[in-house]
Amino acid sequence: MSDWTPLVISGAIFVAAAILVLLLMRLTARLREGARRLIRIAMTVALVFGAGALTYALLVTPSQLGGVMKRMGPPPATQDEAAPGSAREPPPARRAFRKADRPADLAPAPKGGSVPAKPVVPPSPRRSTPEEKAAEPDYHSVPVFFGTDRKRDEAAGAKRISFGSERARKLLLGQALVTVPRIHQVPQVERPWSIRIPFTNITIYEQAEDPKKHFTIQRIGVLSEEEFLRLVRARLASSSRNKDQALIFVHGYNTPFDAALYRAAQIAYDLRFDGAPFVYSWPSGGGLGSYTYDRDSSRQSEPFLKAFLELVVARSGAKSVNIIAHSMGNLPLLHVLSDLKKLAAARPDVTINQIILAAPDVDRDVFENLARQIQGVGRGITLYASSSDLAMRASRRFGGGVPRAGDVPEDGPVVVAGIDTIDITAVSTAWLALNHSGYAESKALINDIGLLLRTGERPPEKRIPILERIERRGAWYWRYPQPK
Repeated sequence: MSDWTPLVISGAIFVAAAILVLLLMRLTARLREGARRLIRIAMTVALVFGAGALTYALLVTPSQLGGVMKRMGPPPATQDEAAPGSAREPPPARRAFRKADRPADLAPAPKGGSVPAKPVVPPSPRRSTPEEKAAEPDYHSVPVFFGTDRKRDEAAGAKRISFGSERARKLLLGQALVTVPRIHQVPQVERPWSIRIPFTNITIYEQAEDPKKHFTIQRIGVLSEEEFLRLVRARLASSSRNKDQALIFVHGYNTPFDAALYRAAQIAYDLRFDGAPFVYSWPSGGGLGSYTYDRDSSRQSEPFLKAFLELVVARSGAKSVNIIAHSMGNLPLLHVLSDLKKLAAARPDVTINQIILAAPDVDRDVFENLARQIQGVGRGITLYASSSDLAMRASRRFGGGVPRAGDVPEDGPVVVAGIDTIDITAVSTAWLALNHSGYAESKALINDIGLLLRTGERPPEKRIPILERIERRGAWYWRYPQPK
């Protein structure tokens, strides 16, 4: 089935809705006022439905649409096809790289030298033979260890274990094997096309999954605590790049269970993290209209999140633990971090390394109170905020106009002692996803998170020289410069 099929279907729905509106408009002239009102309501619903389907088709998987557009374009000329004597300019992404990332063989000549150093051109990589290409897998597998207090779906005929939005009121443990396609482009989460009615969970069309093209769940199982810890320890024992490190991801608002697994796998894969990746999935409603339910649901999950974090810190065998919380997931995390601070103090052999608070959907004043209680809980705490986060703006209106901790209002972002606040407005590329996953959908931020986990270098401008240092009320925060 063509990549354009969903767009054609949604376009047909919109055209049909428009024709229906025109027919009803002519019919209303012959009816009484009461009937005309009912028909006007039907007309509005039909038009909104069609426009919503078309709009959502364009928004749901922009990476897929981008790939189609790329394939429609002319293929790049090879070296043999280029005109003689013409020099092809490398793409900007390859021209602009950090000084610290420059290979040693391209380093400048020592100061005082009269002759500049001649750059050494690395040899071209050997091309794989057809036999080697055929033997390469079409996808990579990323193990993700999960904890959740969602209720397990018991749907008849289900092909695999799944979890819904209802609350189990207990902690469940397990492991999932998530496939990442070989064609994966950092930092996307490639998923099948789907068309859903906006503000509902009703699916009109959904493309079939293909591990060659999409993130998929290859295997998933619920484990006992002993089985869970045994598999985690085996993973840590095999790690090398991130030896004995754990990375815990706590998702945010409007996130189904499977989506949390995909996001955790994407972050681990793009970071080339070979330690033990974890995700904690609290029972989000998984819909745009479930904001109130999600807020209460995240708070009721605190004792289960606490038990999960304590299990990883005290019994997994990890020597270094990193935590990334997104959106509403920051709310329960902030409440349990003070207890985690006490546990870490009792375990000198385990380090709470980096805590990253991405777009916290938390009242700014509440955040400042909680942030003071968690100072010193880890080697460093980083807050990513953005002024272009549409979800933050909507949350602010819902919260009576009080800015959120992940927002950047006119007077600047929240700044608290002991926390590095970084304004990521200029590099947040996820506007098709309400700008609400910029921490994971921006190469710049993925690179920064990777540097944080490996080096923990502070202040932020030391690891990212382009950051601007801004003073606000006697304190400092950092900001990515706007592109020129």
